[in-house]
Amino acid sequence: MAINKNHEFEDLNGVKCAIVEKNVSPERSIFLKDLLEWNKYTVVIVDSPPPKIAPVIKPVAAPTIEEGNKLETPTINIPPTLPSASYTVGVTNVSFNAINAIFGRMLKTRDGKIVSLAFWLQKEMFPNNEVPYFEKDLSNKNWQ
Repeated sequence: MAINKNHEFEDLNGVKCAIVEKNVSPERSIFLKDLLEWNKYTVVIVDSPPPKIAPVIKPVAAPTIEEGNKLETPTINIPPTLPSASYTVGVTNVSFNAINAIFGRMLKTRDGKIVSLAFWLQKEMFPNNEVPYFEKDLSNKNWQ
């Protein structure tokens, strides 16, 4: 069981894994797999279970006096299960935490740049490797 929502782990294909993301698209799972394997993590990808759909119950009209005591049972329509179009991505290193890896600047791209949050979320194509605020040299600034 996870300590909190940010550090989940479960068995994927019989292997204990830290969950990176759940219910991701096939394209996202390929992106995460390439990035994490480049950073020397063993990645496990499995189909996400289909969402639970409540059965639809058709209401039955109350019997009238002419019909007597005939009781009809309500009909239950169970929708068919759809094939999984989403995946769960995990890594075999159970101490892996995606938030710590991103903000701790532990992940790198193929060209050696540090993975930013925008790159992880696929909002930008190339990571922006500006100097973090705590490493900037502020001594040359004119603070008035």
